[in-house]
Amino acid sequence: MKKSFLLFAAIAMSVSFSTAVMAQTSATVTGTTAGAKLIVPMTLTQTGVLHFGTINILAGAGGTVTLPSNSLTRSFSAGVSASAVAPFATHAAYNVTGTKNVTYALTLPGTITVTETLLGTATMSIGTLTARFNGAGANAIVSTLDADGLDNFTIGGVLTVPASAVGGIYAGTFSATVDYN
Repeated sequence: MKKSFLLFAAIAMSVSFSTAVMAQTSATVTGTTAGAKLIVPMTLTQTGVLHFGTINILAGAGGTVTLPSNSLTRSFSAGVSASAVAPFATHAAYNVTGTKNVTYALTLPGTITVTETLLGTATMSIGTLTARFNGAGANAIVSTLDADGLDNFTIGGVLTVPASAVGGIYAGTFSATVDYN
């Protein structure tokens, strides 16, 4: 028993003089990626107005005038037809600037109301608005700014002339909004 006691005492003494052993409590990852994306505020500048030109109307007959976004050749239906009197049709046209090579979206209203400017009681509506971006082969609502951060587009639509339309000059306003995707 004396040998067991001496062995136990020797072990106890050696443990008390040894260096403390500790478990690892932290870890490190090197090479974690960090970054940021800076964007330039977008600008939208109107360079042309949406105008369907001068239109002949038949009394008591309405119709539609379609102005494509990529052509000034209008199409007519029912009781409306083209007139050779000025003003002529024009697209709403815009220049866009922003961060180069970044995509953005265009937001247009569903309907625009134009009101006869003399008496202010007769109205017509413009709907089915379409946009054609610079160099695009089809209408779209999304485009990409070029390597200089530039783009442009034109807008067309469909003017609905009611059967009760009266002759006169019609005007109204609408908003076009661009924002990064």
